[in-house]
Amino acid sequence: MSALYYFYFDASALVKRCTNEIGSDLIDFLFENVPLERMWCLFLGAIEVFWICVRKRNDGRITTDQFAQATGYLDHEVISIISDFNTISTADTLVLNLVSLIETHSLNSVDALVLRSALDIDTELSNDGDRLVLVASDQRLLRAANTEGLLVFNPETDSQQEQTNWITVI
Repeated sequence: MSALYYFYFDASALVKRCTNEIGSDLIDFLFENVPLERMWCLFLGAIEVFWICVRKRNDGRITTDQFAQATGYLDHEVISIISDFNTISTADTLVLNLVSLIETHSLNSVDALVLRSALDIDTELSNDGDRLVLVASDQRLLRAANTEGLLVFNPETDSQQEQTNWITVI
């Protein structure tokens, strides 16, 4: 049996689902072709996406109608308790394991949270022969994740063919 690939989004990638940015088409492709139960993010990251949408509305990069649509996607697909999208709470045990990642990779605390939780999920998935792909456009986070052995995807620079390979491998 072939591996299943799961996708973990940081805020820099997840916001591309809500607002039109470079790489939005590749994020939309994932949402159209991968079941929500194979997608993950920090709950804190989802709230950060909401903040990014507020900031874009306030500075005029999106209209009030675009804001309503963006936050509607976020609520319906990610935040809602009836969504199959997996959100990770920030437990104290997760936070306590960040220090070495912050020091080793010079990450900020939120990126270290993303990386630590993604590494933990990847470890669990690998027990069944599956893999996690970290989806982000933050270069420092992607380098750290790659160094730690995670598969990574940058929707701003990587190709749809890579996504297609992960999706159709099953």
